[in-house]
Amino acid sequence: MSEDASLPHLRRGGRAAAQLIVDGKPFLVLGGELGNSSASDPDELPEMFARLRRMHLNTVLTPVYWDRVEPREGDFDFSLVRAAIEAARAADGLRLVLLWFGTWKNSMSCYAPGWVKRDAGRFPRVRLRSGEATEIVSPACAAAREADARAFAALMRWLREVDGERHTVLMVQVENEVGMIPEPRDHSPGSEAAYREAVPAALLSRLTAGELGPEVTALWRRAGGRDAGTWPEVFGEEPEGEEVFSAWQFATFVEAVAAAGREEYPLPLFANAALIRPGYRPGQYPSAGPLPHLMEVWQTGAPSLEMLSPDIYFPNFGEWAGRYVRGGNPLFVPEMAASARVGGNALCAIGRHGAMGVAPFAVETTDQYPQITDCYRLLAGLAPHILEAQWDGTILCLSPEVAFDWQVADGPERGEMGGVVFEAAFDRAGGASGDGTSVLPTLGTGRWDAPPGTPRGAVLILQSGPEEFVLAGMGAVVTFAPADGRGRVGIESARDGWYETGGAWRGGRWLNGDQTHQGRHVRLPGDTWRVQRVRLYRYT
Repeated sequence: MSEDASLPHLRRGGRAAAQLIVDGKPFLVLGGELGNSSASDPDELPEMFARLRRMHLNTVLTPVYWDRVEPREGDFDFSLVRAAIEAARAADGLRLVLLWFGTWKNSMSCYAPGWVKRDAGRFPRVRLRSGEATEIVSPACAAAREADARAFAALMRWLREVDGERHTVLMVQVENEVGMIPEPRDHSPGSEAAYREAVPAALLSRLTAGELGPEVTALWRRAGGRDAGTWPEVFGEEPEGEEVFSAWQFATFVEAVAAAGREEYPLPLFANAALIRPGYRPGQYPSAGPLPHLMEVWQTGAPSLEMLSPDIYFPNFGEWAGRYVRGGNPLFVPEMAASARVGGNALCAIGRHGAMGVAPFAVETTDQYPQITDCYRLLAGLAPHILEAQWDGTILCLSPEVAFDWQVADGPERGEMGGVVFEAAFDRAGGASGDGTSVLPTLGTGRWDAPPGTPRGAVLILQSGPEEFVLAGMGAVVTFAPADGRGRVGIESARDGWYETGGAWRGGRWLNGDQTHQGRHVRLPGDTWRVQRVRLYRYT
């Protein structure tokens, strides 16, 4: 099928790595991902989607289950997908991103149809070094690859027929958090044979040209820097080298599925990754997925994917988001923890790293309803201006630097734009809503949440004129200084207000007195998300 410029697509260029274009205009995804089972009952979707729309979401990420789509081989049932599309359209034009739970979901093959699960001869499983079988279909299995690709192609063909003009569905994720665990590679007969074969020329040519990233290149050099050989000869036999082999297996499998779907309906496609805890080696985490250190391997093996995306549940959100802005990869965060930092992390992704959107996980059950609603209300009004500023490079985000252990960097955060140095100090009091437990959603009922005293806020700054700026955020005091060090920067005027959906400004109170400490700073209170328009001036 030929490309259609009216379809949702990615626009590349400008200062942003890419922007999502929907109905001819840039689109900022203010999303939320449903819990794994929440899309399985069509009767629940209309009320659920209406509630999410009232939270100012414009997009819902919803699973599509292979076992429900193809309960019997060759017999397709898209009634659940139809119900989701109809419910989204009824909820004031809510959009969807579909998540294809195909051969793998969180490494395992739990959403493969029963006819796949029960036929281990036709669909062999990953085997450990001991020979023990796992609940993971082998990435070396051609039958699984072909069956998955046929099902995904059928889904995309059906989408084109029912949604090709309305564009309710914006993008599709292919598989979900693929990865090898508890060992870095598969030891089934098919994978063992592949491991002893020569590394493909497509990968070697990029490797010898220095185009596979510093991590993979370092492995190659430690193994002797060969320009040909088998996988263990080229990358070594340590877990890190085995992971490169597995990454190529997964990437080329996903490519076959993605390419089959794009042939039917070329919506933007992406793959997501479960991330790595500090100090873990391959096999101790879902290895070989589209992780930053393997990004170039995945881009080589799966060119039909337009981006690789992180699922960020760890506290060091900004660090992980930044690691995905690499090699022209557009940033989209399809899963993130709905912790007390959810709004601040959303601003960080969008304002600091140029993200095209974010989506807290299990948004339909979150206890962060007010946080998400207030933040998304602010972002919905600012969206046209954010998208323009992303493209032009006139956007800045000041956000606390939070480490994996929830430690927050001392001192204010600084950034420069338009000849001005902005400095933000963040509130710490009452910064969390949870008990500080650190439990991943996949491992229990809790989630990563911020301990008491963690700053919740962030500040998004857009330059709207030579000396005019929009400051949006929560829980921060912002001061100003000249970037060239000459003279001082003062506040000529500051006014609070809001941006209505569509970007129209509605001004409120003038704040040149106590609220700005008589012109010393801009204060964004810590109780809700606010926006102010500020005009600065210089004096000596």
